Amino acid sequence: MEKDLFYMQAAIDEAAKAGSIGEVPIGAVIVYKDEIIARAHNLRETSQNAVTHAELMAIQQACEVIGSWRLEETTLYVTLEPCPMCAGAILQSRIPRVVYGARDVKAGCVHSLYTMLNDSRFNHECDVTEGVMAEETGALLTNFFRDLRAKKKEAKRLRKLAERENEQ
Repeated sequence: MEKDLFYMQAAIDEAAKAGSIGEVPIGAVIVYKDEIIARAHNLRETSQNAVTHAELMAIQQACEVIGSWRLEETTLYVTLEPCPMCAGAILQSRIPRVVYGARDVKAGCVHSLYTMLNDSRFNHECDVTEGVMAEETGALLTNFFRDLRAKKKEAKRLRKLAERENEQ
């Protein structure tokens, strides 16, 4: 559990990088033989590319480091329960263990909506540990979206104020 906390903190650090540039604060790291070999955070807004999720970018980096698409001796740490696209990539890359923080009740495909990583119909299944630092990872997301809503509300207020001044 101590190692899980250490590596999840590294994923949280990645998530904070995403949040600092206006991205949804989700971070991921991949560990191979007790060493972080890949780090990534969401860049979907920055890149305007639907596949630049933290998990996918970390998987791509790890494949380059290992020199194989099979990530059989790795563990993926991610701050939010993976979506269907990321869960599919996890299965395809043969990652044997996934550790995540907060559940994603709207898109999570590990426990929330589907159980893709433990579905015996696939040719690969993962050992999954959920809820590691869930309060911290959940708070990152809650705070990010609360601040985003407040910024949108303020922008709307300022637009209305400007419209009133233009009418006068």
